[in-house]
Amino acid sequence: MKHPRVRLRFNFRVGVAAAMIAAATTASWWANDAQAGTLDINIAFKGASQRAVWQSTLDEFKQAHPDIDVKAAFVDEEAYKVQLPGWLTTVAPDIVNWHDGERMAYYARRGLLEDLSGDWAKNGWDQMYASTKEASSYHGKQYAAPTVYYSWGMFYRKDLFEKAGIASEPKTWPEFLDACRKLKAAGIAPIAVGGRDAWTLAGWFDYLDLRLNGNAFHQKLMAGEVPYTDARVKKVYTTWQQLIDDHYFIDNALSYDLDAAQPFLFQGKAAMMLMGTFISAGFPPNVKPQMSYFQFPIIDAKVPTAEDGPVESLHIPSRAKHKAEAHAFLAFVETPAIGAKLAAGLGSLSANSKSPEPEDPISKIGFQILSNTKGGIAQFYDRDMTKEMADEGMKGMQRFMSDPTKIDEVLAQLEQTRKRIYKK
Repeated sequence: MKHPRVRLRFNFRVGVAAAMIAAATTASWWANDAQAGTLDINIAFKGASQRAVWQSTLDEFKQAHPDIDVKAAFVDEEAYKVQLPGWLTTVAPDIVNWHDGERMAYYARRGLLEDLSGDWAKNGWDQMYASTKEASSYHGKQYAAPTVYYSWGMFYRKDLFEKAGIASEPKTWPEFLDACRKLKAAGIAPIAVGGRDAWTLAGWFDYLDLRLNGNAFHQKLMAGEVPYTDARVKKVYTTWQQLIDDHYFIDNALSYDLDAAQPFLFQGKAAMMLMGTFISAGFPPNVKPQMSYFQFPIIDAKVPTAEDGPVESLHIPSRAKHKAEAHAFLAFVETPAIGAKLAAGLGSLSANSKSPEPEDPISKIGFQILSNTKGGIAQFYDRDMTKEMADEGMKGMQRFMSDPTKIDEVLAQLEQTRKRIYKK
């Protein structure tokens, strides 16, 4: 009778051991699966070349991290803008690409983006991305990892400058005004602008404000903290008015959008245009050798020089499920080599100051301007403020261009709008 009892005890122990082995095997499998990791990334793109460079970058990341399963969703840029708020507030991916400045801050202040300040300190981004740190910050913390940006400045025709007797690119406001006088005397419109596209006027407002008042003031104005009736804001418009009153812009500028204004340059009817470097790819082959680019002139040497350089960026949503993998991806992407690769594929400049300079001559000038900027990088008028205020502000600029004597009326209207929107 003892043998069966012993056999029963033996079988019980075997069963327990088997169960323990099975449990251990299952636990090991789950551990390995967790260690393998997953990265869900949503990418906004426009055109096949942009999608291709992102896909190539993801492939490189997978080669460097074979234990991470990368799941990418590519979404057309316009649809992406609509869908992003829903992702951030419900089931969020681990990485999203977006924009710096107010567009980032909008989500940061709502607690929807991960604080990346530790990544900035750990990965040396303070040095590599010094010029875009301010635009990547909200209340002293960084919520963005910059990827690419593009420069804004003055495009000009070298042959028309020579024809008008302008010896060199104007670096100061008096030199710029002198160049405008000489061009006008030679029968050439000094400046082309497509005011029908109100954002082209916003570029002029940005640069005059940055040069007269500096980026710190500019950002306070963008945040609704400065009255539009402030004397410093009016000075921007009176400086602008001098150009209008002296007929330095093409006639009927409000009749042309950007596409219609560019031919004034191509046909030699106008000599300069304030615009982002993204237009240079569309210059006709016969005109491109005559085109060059210079930094917007200095108006007040005491004001730290700032630039418009709209920054594209990567972010980790607060609701991301795989944050360790997301931080690993940012560390991989935010390097000089990947920055240069993305810039080439996206038709922009690398935000990383250690990236090799681009080969295109105009892109190279833009890269040098932005890399050496000490006074900060603004994100552009309609990216640095709330959409409703930006829309009203740009309508006001069109009214001003139409009739510059209405400065006070335009600014009073904008001040009423500011009080309504910001409740200040």
